[in-house]
Amino acid sequence: MSAVVSATRTRRAAPGWRLAVGGAIVAALIAVALLSLVWTPAVPTRLDIAARLRPPLEGGLLGTDQLGRDVLSLLMAGAVNSLVIAVAAVAIGASLGTLLGLVAAARRGWIGAVLMRAMDVVFAFPPILSAMMLAALLGTGMINAIVAIAVFMVPVFARITRGAAMRILARDYILAARGVGKSGPRIAIEHVVPNISGDLIVQATIQLGLAILTEAGLSFLGLGLAPPAPSWGRMLADSQTYLATAPWLAIAPGAAIAIAVLGLNLLGDGLRDRLDPRRDLGR
Repeated sequence: MSAVVSATRTRRAAPGWRLAVGGAIVAALIAVALLSLVWTPAVPTRLDIAARLRPPLEGGLLGTDQLGRDVLSLLMAGAVNSLVIAVAAVAIGASLGTLLGLVAAARRGWIGAVLMRAMDVVFAFPPILSAMMLAALLGTGMINAIVAIAVFMVPVFARITRGAAMRILARDYILAARGVGKSGPRIAIEHVVPNISGDLIVQATIQLGLAILTEAGLSFLGLGLAPPAPSWGRMLADSQTYLATAPWLAIAPGAAIAIAVLGLNLLGDGLRDRLDPRRDLGR
C-alpha cells in the first residue's frame, strides 16, 4: 500500500515540477524580451569593426561577433523577434484550425470529410519543410515568416479540435441544448469551446516551441527575418565560419534556442498533466 501511495504522490508531483520549471524558463524569456525593448547593453545593430571577435567578458558579457556587434544585445533583441513570430503564427494557426475543426465536427458529411482530407494533405509535409517551401515562395520578412509557420499549425489544431469536439457533441447535455432550440454556433461557443480549451492551450504551448525552432531554421537558411533584424537562427548561420576561433558566437544563440524550446515543452507537458482530469488515475 505504501508503494502505491508513494507512486501516486510521485505522479502528482511530476506535473508540478515540469510546470514550475517550464513556467520559470518561459517567464525569464519573456522578461528578457520585454527588457530588450527599453534597454540592451549596446545597440544591437551598431557595428564596431575595431572590436570584432572579442571573447566574452573582454568585449561585453558574451563577447562580440564578426562585425563588432554585442552578442548579448543581439541575443536579447532576437528574443523579441522569435516570440513575436511564434506567438503570431500559433495564434493564426490555432484560430483557423479551431474554426475548421469545429465545422468538421459539426458537419460530418462531405463537408467535414473534405476539410479533414485537406488538412491531411497539409499535415503530410514535415512542418519545417512546408515552412521552407512557403518562405521561399513568399520571400523574407516577419510577415512572410509568420504566414509560412502558421500554415502548418492549422491542421494540427483542426485535428485536435475535431476529435475533442466530436466527443463533446455526443454528450447528453448537447442533445438537451439542441432540444431547447440552440443553434450550432451557439452550442459551439457555449459548450464545445470551453470544454476543449484546455487541450487547445496545451497544444498551443507546445507549438510555440516548434514555431521558435522553425523560425530559427528559416533564418539560418536565409528565409526568415531580413538583415539587420536580429535573429537567433541567423546568428547561428553567421557563426559557422568562426567555430574554431570564436565558438561563443554559436554557443549563445544555440543555447537560447534550446532553453526556449525546452521551457515551452516542459510548460506544455506540465499543463497537459495538470489540466487532464485523469492524471490521478495512474494512466
